[in-house]
Amino acid sequence: MTAAQAHSAAELRTAEPAGPPWHGFGRLLQAEWTKIRSVQSTVWSLLAFVVVAVGFSTLIATVISHDWNAPGNHPNHAELLADPTAVIFGAGLGLGQLAICVLGVIVITSEYSSGTIRASLLAVPKRIPMLAAKALVFAAIDLVASAVAVFAVFFISTAILRSHVSITLSQPGVTRAVIGAVVYLTVLGLFALAIGGLIRHTAGAIAIVIATVIVVPPLVGLIPGTIANHVHGYLPTVAGQLVAQTSQQPGDVTSGWQGFGVFCAWTAVLLAACGWLLVRRDA
Repeated sequence: MTAAQAHSAAELRTAEPAGPPWHGFGRLLQAEWTKIRSVQSTVWSLLAFVVVAVGFSTLIATVISHDWNAPGNHPNHAELLADPTAVIFGAGLGLGQLAICVLGVIVITSEYSSGTIRASLLAVPKRIPMLAAKALVFAAIDLVASAVAVFAVFFISTAILRSHVSITLSQPGVTRAVIGAVVYLTVLGLFALAIGGLIRHTAGAIAIVIATVIVVPPLVGLIPGTIANHVHGYLPTVAGQLVAQTSQQPGDVTSGWQGFGVFCAWTAVLLAACGWLLVRRDA
């Protein structure tokens, strides 16, 4: 082979594609899975989420069952009959979701605080696929943990309350609400991840996410007027939580799936902004 032929062969080898696109993205998924599972905060946050959600929900159900026949007014009794999943999921998942928020932030901000994001971007110059892989892997982990927690809360709570009220998955709206609680918590993790990617600072991002979830909605809800009621109804987590209710309540601005769609839209916009800043700004 002459030198010219050898040079042409080398050019052809260089021009050949490295492989199908999904193969390269599969390696990105493997890399993100390795990074997420190797961080101790992932395991502890998921464990805290499941323990708090199941433990607190069990406590609430036990108290309701114990005081069922006690004299006095018990608003939980009527609400259990009208919207059972709102009571079953309300306190336990409402508190446990904070662990999901913290984990969603840490998944991305830990790379900025440790400086490993620079190595990641050197290995993967195309930044959007890296963010997409991180979001997909975290969403899968969040989905599994949420399903375990939600179904455990439902079956344990209904078993405790069975002697007073029968709540089963076959009842209208209950299965949808259970599935809705799972997908709500999954999107909540992505919502927190997006804010973490925008702020790039762990403490600041956690403060903003927690304020958005538990501080801002009650404050907006105190404002009188129809406009304030609609603003409150379209807040991210307020709208998203409606999908975990058995039925639409009189004060709800949207239906369950409509509210979940609003929450997904908020999350998609934040993830798009996170990707845009990831491309535009230095690590």
